[in-house]
Order: sequence, then structure tokens, then C-alpha cells
Amino acid sequence: MIDVAIVGAGPVGLSAAISAKRAGLSYVVLEKGCVVNAIFDYPTYMGFFTTAPELEIGNHPMVTGHDKPDRKDALMYYRLVAQREGLNIRQYTEVVQVHAAPAGFTLEIEAKDGTQGVVEARRVVVATGYYDNPLHLGLPGEEGENVSHYYTEAHPFWGLNVTVIGAGNSAADAALDLWRGGAKVTMVVRAPELKQTIKYWVRPDLENRIKEGSITAHFNSQVQEILPDHVRVQGPEGKFDLPTDFTFALTGYRPDLSFLAGLGLAEHEDQCLVLTDSYESSVAGLFVVGSAGFAGKTNQVFIENGRFHADHAMAEIVRQLKGQEELVSV
Repeated sequence: MIDVAIVGAGPVGLSAAISAKRAGLSYVVLEKGCVVNAIFDYPTYMGFFTTAPELEIGNHPMVTGHDKPDRKDALMYYRLVAQREGLNIRQYTEVVQVHAAPAGFTLEIEAKDGTQGVVEARRVVVATGYYDNPLHLGLPGEEGENVSHYYTEAHPFWGLNVTVIGAGNSAADAALDLWRGGAKVTMVVRAPELKQTIKYWVRPDLENRIKEGSITAHFNSQVQEILPDHVRVQGPEGKFDLPTDFTFALTGYRPDLSFLAGLGLAEHEDQCLVLTDSYESSVAGLFVVGSAGFAGKTNQVFIENGRFHADHAMAEIVRQLKGQEELVSV
């Protein structure tokens, strides 16, 4: 039985682990991928639109040669923080199910090689984020080899017809990068215009590329089917086919908390979990930090503010566990 099991080794989960270690608690971080797996899955040359201090955890300074860090800077930084802190992280270990137990929780886990096991913990902190759970459209052909819900880089698509589904930040960044990399880009947008939440310096760039015809955009349109060499689209004037070698379905992501099914977590109408000021859920002893608890508001919780959730949660966990120790000693 350990004090805290932390699910997820992203920046917020690492921040929770640092707080647990410094408080003298026994803990383990369980991560189904690699450390900061979501950042690893970001586009290869992606730059953050925030400054280095806003990504820092554990009072470790992030040093970068750029005005704003990029993906490579972040991967190196979080690796070094985990190494310097000597954090107890079990990579490629998925939490399959969490059960309530008399003294806390039992976590069923499965390693990459299929080995199964159990972790028992007095408290659980969930910091799984949302980026590894794309919103699927349910389209015929969506699971094909010529479709991806993640964008990497433009080089493999030079000279090819590429369709981008979506109109948010991910779709905007991908469309522009693909165009600059020599791809023939077409966007299919369900709404009558691009999303207002697109970064303010990216939106005019994309609008101008569409206006001049460098990037084609079909608004008020929906992809109906994805085939090996084209996509079928329903537009305002009927159905039509777009020649397409590859499709990026960049329509958003949502937290996946299916491993907590059965615990009876309370939710608000917008699918956000019911959480206290210390990010304790409606299940006593289970804390949800970062964007994982905000399914309806994932665009409002980032590394910049989510990292502080971990500090608040761990302070409450320390208070609870120390209170239990005092009762036992009495």
C-alpha cells in the first residue's frame, strides 16, 4: 500500500509527483506511453505559444534559445526534470481499471508486454489529459491507413492532395504547414467559418491563404465517407468528391476516463467532473487534475494552469493523510 498513485506522466502528473516526493509521501507514476507522451505526439516542429516560465514545474528553470519553447525543448526539459528529481515513473504501464477498496483504491495495471498486476494506494491522482483520445467522426473509411487524427509534419505529403477536416487550431496549423510543405490542401469545415478560437496570429494567415486560393476551403460541408483516393463531401449544393491521397481528421479530443467506470463520478451538464477547490472528485480520495476533468472545457485548461492543480491536490492529500496518522497515533 502506497500513499499516492498518479495516473499520467505529463507535465501535470510530473508536477504532482514532485509535490508527493517533497512531502515525503510514497508514490508511483503510471504512464501508458512515454514521459510527456502527449507532447511527444505533437507536430514535429510545433512551437508553444506561451513562454518558458509558464511551462516550468517544480521550480526547475526551462532554458531555451527561442523566445518561445518548441516541442524538442519541452521534451528535453521534462525528461531532465524527471531525471533530476529521480521520480518513480513506470512508463508503458496502463491503468486498466480503478476500484474502491477499504483503505483507498486498487488499480489494475498492464505493462507493454501484457504482464498484469495490481497497485494499491490510499489516494489516486488522475492526470491523463485528453490528447490521446481523438474525437472520432464515425465515418466509413475513418480507420483506413490514409487517415490520421494526428498531424506530424509536411514532408511526406509534398505534391499530394491532402484533405483536412476541422477548423480549430490543430486544423489551421496543419493546413498552413502542409501548404508551405508543397501539399495541395483542401479544408472541409462543418461551420460557416473558421473557429474564433484559432490563435490570433494564425487566423489571418489562413484566411488570406484561402482568399487567394492557395488553400481551398469548403464551409457548411461535411465529409460523408473516406476512400483510398478521394473523400465524399456533403456541401450546401449537394454531394461531391474531392481527390485525396491522405486525410487529417483534426476535429478535437476528449478525456477518456473509462478506467474509472464503476466509481460513480459525478459530472456537470457540460461533462466536466464535479471537483472541489483541491480537485478532489465526488469520490473521496480520488483527485483529477489538469484537463482530464474538463471534458466540456478542454480549451480552458492547459499546462500553464493545470500544473497548479497538482499542487493544490497534493496539499490536500498531505493534509488528509497526516490527519489519519494523527488519529492512529492517538
